[in-house]
Amino acid sequence: MDIRQLEHFLAIVDQGGFTRAASALYVSQPALSQTVQSLERDLGSALFHRIGRRAVLTEAGEALIEPARAAVRSLETARASVAAVHELREGRLDVAAMPSQAVEPLTSMIRAFSGRWPGVAVAIKAAFTRQDVIDMVRTGAVELGLLAAAGPLPDKEVASHLVGEQRFVLVVPPDGPFAGRQSVDCQELAGQRLIVGQRGTGMRAYVDGLVERGITFAIAVETEHRVAILPLVLAGVGLAVVTESWRALAERAGARVLDIEPKSTLSVGLISRRTGLSPAAEAFLSTVLPAADS
Repeated sequence: MDIRQLEHFLAIVDQGGFTRAASALYVSQPALSQTVQSLERDLGSALFHRIGRRAVLTEAGEALIEPARAAVRSLETARASVAAVHELREGRLDVAAMPSQAVEPLTSMIRAFSGRWPGVAVAIKAAFTRQDVIDMVRTGAVELGLLAAAGPLPDKEVASHLVGEQRFVLVVPPDGPFAGRQSVDCQELAGQRLIVGQRGTGMRAYVDGLVERGITFAIAVETEHRVAILPLVLAGVGLAVVTESWRALAERAGARVLDIEPKSTLSVGLISRRTGLSPAAEAFLSTVLPAADS
């Protein structure tokens, strides 16, 4: 078994099949198939069921994913450690972030990091729920993760660093309700048409909590695409409860942003594995955490 075999195996998993993986790796599909067959011989077990053009993981394949990611990540860390001798002049850092936190504070974090280490490329991976971020960091799919949580930050499987809080706000179209207001009581959302996110997100948990308190409203749109929320609000489809990370962007687009009272917040945390971080990940933490604490 060698690292190239594991990289090719993970490419098939991540790309969803042999054809896309071969294209992403710039190798021929027969060559990729031979690599996987060699790995299967080494392991003594089939890793994929070949169903037509589809490749479905076997139980053995499922079991290999996490150790394969750990092995590949360890090699990347070793390579990056050597590169660190040259003051991080090049490299890559993978960060998973929930959509709202990818707007802020991730933008400001990357700006600070890139200002010091311009040769390191940052790859932002999409994660829609808190658990998605934790799983991506835990399995080694990424090194760092940015998430928001209504309760305590996770501390069992990963290391967590509190970087701030974000309150919930209401985004309203320019000609919508609550004209001339700076804030709105959550009780006033009764009877409104709301655009909501998917279950498992902090913003959805907040509006579901309103229902539990007897505040009833109509769901105009339920969307997994967070980028669709602001255009939908501006089109007059409904109002949206989001975190204040969207405030500046929404106001620049022409929407009005109102504080929701009483104040309710999410804790924003930057998480990592407890050991084995690359120099780029260590540099990112050392760059952004003092700024978050100040």
